[in-house]
Amino acid sequence: MQTDEQLKEIVRQKYSEIALQDKETNMSSCCGAGGCSTEVYNIMSDDYTALAGYNADADLGLGCGLPTQFARIKTGDTVIDLGSGAGNDCFVARHETGETGKVIGIDFTPAMIEKARQNAEMRGFNNVEFRQGDIEKMPITSQVADVVVSNCVLNLVPNKYGVFQEISRVLKPGGHFSISDVVLIGALPEGLRKDAEMYAGCVSGAIQKDVYVELIHATGFVNIQIQKEKPIVIPDDILNRYLSAEELHNFKSGDTGIFSITVYAEKPGNACVPGAGCC
Repeated sequence: MQTDEQLKEIVRQKYSEIALQDKETNMSSCCGAGGCSTEVYNIMSDDYTALAGYNADADLGLGCGLPTQFARIKTGDTVIDLGSGAGNDCFVARHETGETGKVIGIDFTPAMIEKARQNAEMRGFNNVEFRQGDIEKMPITSQVADVVVSNCVLNLVPNKYGVFQEISRVLKPGGHFSISDVVLIGALPEGLRKDAEMYAGCVSGAIQKDVYVELIHATGFVNIQIQKEKPIVIPDDILNRYLSAEELHNFKSGDTGIFSITVYAEKPGNACVPGAGCC
């Protein structure tokens, strides 16, 4: 079994490669990992093209939802995007927060940071910045964000509880998040659960839906809402690489489901995080 640091390195290497791939390759695989499927074109990602602020150059097709559509961003807000990639959600958020707001993208892959910075510079987006860092220990001052968004990233992080603690730390009291992620109902087959490539592909790193929601509760968030939920269907020509014919049949006919959820939650207005200077 890989350690947390080994899993992070797998993700770092894979997403460095993804930064150089075209959108079509990324969208026809699982979060950019693995080869293309011949059965479907778009496995996980949703269509951003109708959202104001969308920039095609920044859309690598890696998401599993539209968190910025549900994030209730207001003019002047400070927004943090976790796992910002080439900047897609940051630029949509910038449209919502306007010139008086600020958007900060965090990604731990240098190639993604470089790509995002180039995209922002080409468009003259002076109130969007990208910082390299680990979302388990964000390079962000406490209590600066009104809104946190993230798209199909927390499933790549071994310590999800630690990320929710960090989200609470950087949010202002009364702030909120909207996060799209991959979750499970039922147990994944062993071949999918243990394979490193499928970890980087967002599948084997996913946890049970009820556990995911409980982690949000456990870190003190309130008013938790599932804003959107959709099933994720992994095509047979991808599953065949990891499962025997019998395992594939049992997986498809059983109770296990892979879902994309977009979840919203608020930090209480009187919340105080140790170390933030308010306690």
